[in-house]
Amino acid sequence: MTNDIVALIDFYEREKAIDRERVQAALEYAFLSAYRKMVPGAEKIEELRAEIDTKKGDTRIFATLSVVADDDYVDQWNEVPMKLATKVKENPELGDTVEMNVTPKNFGRIAVQTAKQTMMQRLRQAEKEMIYEEFKDRAGDIVSGTVRRFEKSDVWVDLGKFEGRMSSRERVQTEDYNIGDRIRAYVVAVENEQRGPEIVLSRSHPNFVRRLFEAEVTEIADRTVELKGVAREAGYRTKVAVLSADDNVDPVGACVGLRGARVKNIVRELNNEKVDIIPWDDDPAVFVHEALKPATLRSVTLDEENKVIHVTVDEEELSKAIGRRGQNARLTSRLIGWDVQVRKDDSQHEQFEAKVSDAAGELASALGVSDDIAGRLFRAGGVNAEMVLQMPAEYIASAIEVSEQEAQDILDTIRAKQEA
Repeated sequence: MTNDIVALIDFYEREKAIDRERVQAALEYAFLSAYRKMVPGAEKIEELRAEIDTKKGDTRIFATLSVVADDDYVDQWNEVPMKLATKVKENPELGDTVEMNVTPKNFGRIAVQTAKQTMMQRLRQAEKEMIYEEFKDRAGDIVSGTVRRFEKSDVWVDLGKFEGRMSSRERVQTEDYNIGDRIRAYVVAVENEQRGPEIVLSRSHPNFVRRLFEAEVTEIADRTVELKGVAREAGYRTKVAVLSADDNVDPVGACVGLRGARVKNIVRELNNEKVDIIPWDDDPAVFVHEALKPATLRSVTLDEENKVIHVTVDEEELSKAIGRRGQNARLTSRLIGWDVQVRKDDSQHEQFEAKVSDAAGELASALGVSDDIAGRLFRAGGVNAEMVLQMPAEYIASAIEVSEQEAQDILDTIRAKQEA
């Protein structure tokens, strides 16, 4: 065995934490494979064993052979004649098995290159099995690592002994990563693929935020405060619904922390993503008021059969309720589990239009013009005959979209009405 193989055993034992026995077993398998390739006809031997002395560097190959009578000896690969068997075993009997040293001269030196490739394959497989065994129960945890490399849009993260992959869909699109960056990520799954186990990481998963809150807020860890739901658009905004099992504990205050210390730590980890912490209520009509803040709602109507919440707001509150790119309403829908439909409250507008219509009717009767013309004049500021007569014809033409001559005719009609 050469020094590089010895170094390889030490490396996998120290750096990869693979048991020395397992490393040695991989090497033995590799030397057996090398022996079968080197020795013509060796593939016919049914039972071979490699013995490696890792301290002295000696490698020996043994074949297990069946003892047969000298006259019956025909299979040189799996049988040994009695006269030869007596040299390696005391008083052998027919049918016994003996191990014979079948190691070629200079086998260790010659076979090492052939064995090395096979050994590396076995050790890589052993390493993959270790990854799966160690990480299979860590799905759902947060791990820390260093960005090692990029493959297309995937980020490979060094987790110490192992690597994790963060695909493009698990990345936060507003975040940039550089080789050597220290990052934390959520373990989505440990997949035992055909090519080996793979640790799937994510920074965009909603449960990444959940785990950050559980780590930062002791009341969540001890179940005094419960996280009822998390809705997230990674990189932009997250809504978290919380409920306290203790009436004396404010769930929102517990998550925010003294002077906002707790939530600031979470927001910092999320690269300043906006985080809304909302008190949970089992009544969707009540909860939606809290979830759509800072908007003030005028009315909330539940369609329980279709699980739709109809919300109306004043026109000036509409943009707040919907949110940037519809995020506020969309995240609220995910959090509640109902479809939240936000629309402008038209009741005030309808009431105003009704008043305008009534006033225009009275004005039409007083001015002697049609209801349509009276309505236009009313909207232009002519709430009575005196104010209309003070308007220049040019202004009336522009305001109610008629010609100046038509405007002058309207003024003449009103004057005649007033003088009658």
